[in-house]
Amino acid sequence: MRVLIIESEVALAATIRRSLRENRFKVDVALDGRSGLARAFVRPYSAIVVDQALPDLGGEEICRTLREDGAHSPVLMLTGVGAESAPSPSAEGTGADDFLPRPFDASDLLTRLRLLLRRNRIHKEPIIRISDLTIDTDSHEVTRAGRTVALTGREYTLLEALAAQEGRVLDREAIQERVWLDEDSYSNTVDVHIGVLRKKIDQGHAEKLIHTVRGLGYVLRRGGVGMDGVEHTQLAHH
Repeated sequence: MRVLIIESEVALAATIRRSLRENRFKVDVALDGRSGLARAFVRPYSAIVVDQALPDLGGEEICRTLREDGAHSPVLMLTGVGAESAPSPSAEGTGADDFLPRPFDASDLLTRLRLLLRRNRIHKEPIIRISDLTIDTDSHEVTRAGRTVALTGREYTLLEALAAQEGRVLDREAIQERVWLDEDSYSNTVDVHIGVLRKKIDQGHAEKLIHTVRGLGYVLRRGGVGMDGVEHTQLAHH
């Protein structure tokens, strides 16, 4: 699992990164709010740890922007020294999923982060519906326009990864991490599996759901863009 840390204090960011890496997390670090927000839009993270009081772009604004754009990564917000562990009424609307007051040690953060990840998995919607595509995340049954689509385990995992981030582009690296659980697979492995999955999901349907965004990756969303399933424009935001 990959976690994004958005923290302007270099020493604290390094301590958190070291602790998470020792516990087998993959970690990206942004030392300011704007670059952290940009990173969060590039790839889906298993979780985001963000400081509430970043100097350039506060943690609350980052959370609101992520939620308004439809990003679903759970967010753990680090609050100020002496703050209560329960969020204030004004903070509840930020979109943060949990709050960790300073001071804290590495074990505090790790425990809170693991609980947040577990809760996020438990409360995930069991049924994903996108247009006439239905994905049952409990039984792994997939239907398109009422007809069952037979998928291999790898194809199902790839489809669910795309569907869980509906409308957001996943680059090859993110797909390799989520589906192949590594960053070392050849990029054409992803391309080949996408091609097979596209045939199973989209072939014979006027509306195409799986699209290639040139230079960026793949996206599952409503609305066809042509027979090749290729979008020739870049992302419009961030």
